[in-house]
Amino acid sequence: MLRYYPKFLVGEGTKEQETIYETVLAANLAAIQAVKVGTPYGIIDQTGRGVIAAKGYGAYFNNRIGHGLGLDVHEDPSINGENEMLIEPGHVFTIEPGIYLPSLGGVRIEDDVYVQPNGQVEVLTHYPKQLRRL
Repeated sequence: MLRYYPKFLVGEGTKEQETIYETVLAANLAAIQAVKVGTPYGIIDQTGRGVIAAKGYGAYFNNRIGHGLGLDVHEDPSINGENEMLIEPGHVFTIEPGIYLPSLGGVRIEDDVYVQPNGQVEVLTHYPKQLRRL
């Protein structure tokens, strides 16, 4: 099943909405870069969470950064900061940081990631991540 999540800002929007989007995007990209065979899954969460916290939105990232993919939508491993399970070739999982402000709204950017047998990381999601104004 392919899922498409448009990245649109309708109308003028606010500077903070743009900042939140760019922060989540930076967290997403940093977390993907942290994926390496032999690295604990917790590092992925800590990396993305660190980007968000550095911008002052740490309290508004109230979920794990990802989870395994398989026959069910949400499978092990739970990709959270405490997970010490090591990344191995053949693993498929999501990386989906988000910021949710009660009075303003939220942003989540999700990618599906596959660790190839040779250890290379392949992002399976190909939908553009650039914020578009409508």
